[in-house]
Amino acid sequence: MSDLPGLEQATVDAILAHAARATLPFQRAHRPGPYATAFWFNDLVGHDGDTELVRQYLVTAAEPTRMDLAEVTLRPQLGDPAPTAGKLLMTDFADGWTHLDDVGVAVQPAAGLHAYARRKGWTWTTDEITDGIAARAQDIARIGGDPMRAYVLGHDVGEGGERSQMVAVGALARATDESVRWGGELPEGCVGAPVFLGLPQEGDGFKLVCAGVTLPPDDHGFGRHRVATFDQIRDSLRTTAPTTPSAPAERPRRWWRRRG
Repeated sequence: MSDLPGLEQATVDAILAHAARATLPFQRAHRPGPYATAFWFNDLVGHDGDTELVRQYLVTAAEPTRMDLAEVTLRPQLGDPAPTAGKLLMTDFADGWTHLDDVGVAVQPAAGLHAYARRKGWTWTTDEITDGIAARAQDIARIGGDPMRAYVLGHDVGEGGERSQMVAVGALARATDESVRWGGELPEGCVGAPVFLGLPQEGDGFKLVCAGVTLPPDDHGFGRHRVATFDQIRDSLRTTAPTTPSAPAERPRRWWRRRG
């Protein structure tokens, strides 16, 4: 990444500073593929005085979640103390997700992952895509027919099956059907990953936004991967809030509060 132009390098640096610990690679357990990336998202649903009401999810593309037994890679920096196991096997994996069918995305309340960590004697130390970074309609409206430089933060699949985090550099553009598309190579394992833009501001500044989620390829001309944008995801969440807990054996933590 050291050879990137100034704005692009600054955008990559900002992505890693804000979201390096937000992503989780997953795949079918004990068998090849499908490989995908999920990420943590804090949905700001309201305020109670100076307290923010936040609901926390894992978010990814819907299609890769349709498996019974999944393997999630746990990086040491995601826990305190660091998780002793490098892998988490999740049974009944498909049942833990709520599909937002109108946008092609699946979400899972994070309560089950917090309960798992408590049982193992550690806590998550993740980054999250927050309300301040997740794109608004006015941000998405800036994406037109001319490609804009964009960045996917995901986990590719190495020759030995390792799921290292990487930043893929490509572009976003609006197609003739008004869908937003990723133009450029999307490495295997990066479906479901967050896509970022560095939107120029006045002067030399820029605004970092998470535009949305990469979806599986289709047969469209420009950009085989549609991106589910965060303005659509927010709207869908408001009408299809998940009710299935990630850990049926434990009472799910439905809400958490953060002091402003």
